[in-house]
Amino acid sequence: MFRLYKQFSCSLCKQISIKNKRCISTTAILNTFWEKDDKGGYKDNRPLPSIKERMRDGLKELKHEIALWSEEVKEKLESDLLLVYRPDEVDVAWQFENEESLNNWIVTSDSDNGEGYSKCSLTLTNHKKALFSGHLSLRVPRDGKVKRAGYCNMKTLRARKSFKRETHLDWTSYNMLVMRVRGDGRSYLLNINTRGYYDITWNDTYHYILFTRGGPYWQVAKIPFSKFFFASKGRIQDRQQPIPLNKITSFGITAGERYAGDFSLEIDYIGLEYDPNHTEEFAYEMYQMPKYIVGT
Repeated sequence: MFRLYKQFSCSLCKQISIKNKRCISTTAILNTFWEKDDKGGYKDNRPLPSIKERMRDGLKELKHEIALWSEEVKEKLESDLLLVYRPDEVDVAWQFENEESLNNWIVTSDSDNGEGYSKCSLTLTNHKKALFSGHLSLRVPRDGKVKRAGYCNMKTLRARKSFKRETHLDWTSYNMLVMRVRGDGRSYLLNINTRGYYDITWNDTYHYILFTRGGPYWQVAKIPFSKFFFASKGRIQDRQQPIPLNKITSFGITAGERYAGDFSLEIDYIGLEYDPNHTEEFAYEMYQMPKYIVGT
């Protein structure tokens, strides 16, 4: 509120400026409530292809987008209005059967942004499973800016329709996230992103911790959506709320435990399930916060 008052007082003084009179506030205007960069300052430093290369790649993409559009029309015409979800039946959202399935994922680490020394990769095993592996390093660069380091992340591309139109995944018919994984004993952070239109909602994310067993055996993790907690830019929000399941934009997995070393998470599939026995809407207490302390 004090920052808002300073910004308002400066703009007011400019409007009714009086000669040889000092303004109430002598500090610079702070644009606290607007964020112009949706990537938070992280820029893509890759060189831009030439116009000829872009035109050639665009024509290749056009053929694919037309085919995708025709599939959307066909699905719309043939869709059944009555959808039945059977208990214990998993609808697979992501499965890793070939190299092309890996193109739906983006893999990043702190070293990609010059903020650490961790490395990671997403590869396909001989048994057609995805392997998210790498090395976590907690060494902090000596640049005077970074205070903590050590994370690796895999994330799906933004949900889109044909011709690159942004859309959302609709998971309202489910109440469980199901994963068949084989871990190394570490815990991993699951991230469900619900990026909104306004800048204040660009970083809305719901988290839950996936605990894995070490050893050679696979495990099937069923996680209710009601267990995911609300955060933004890594900070758990005071005002919690359930996931808007009709506004899912992407899904991700983060390796960021606070001890260094190699990590390895093998993934068979990531799916969705409806469990009629699970009736919980939200697992966390909703506190009534004082006015103007947190957003509504």
